[in-house]
Amino acid sequence: MFKGLGGLGDMAKMMKAAQEMQEKMARLQEDLGNTVVIGESGAGLVKARCTAKGDVTGLDIDPSILIPSEKEVIEDLIIAAIKDAQIKAAQRGEQEMRRMTEGLGLPADFKLPF
Repeated sequence: MFKGLGGLGDMAKMMKAAQEMQEKMARLQEDLGNTVVIGESGAGLVKARCTAKGDVTGLDIDPSILIPSEKEVIEDLIIAAIKDAQIKAAQRGEQEMRRMTEGLGLPADFKLPF
């Protein structure tokens, strides 16, 4: 298609590859927003739902711990569950990003977006 134009053919390939990568990144971001991870604390007495992007979407608190005198413990368990969910979300995002960069033939530790 670009014969005789020197490096322009390579430039067109690079631009196409960059556009494909951008589309894959957009799909990945959407997938991460739809992927749910669950963090737990207190041996599962408190669970926090979070998207793989780190947005907290819900809490599940076992009613057996809802004792007014245990308010501070409950608050700590909620915070711990949310932190656990956010850590799992970050790990899931890193896994998906690593999978995508390897699929593009890039080194596993390559950081996207640029």
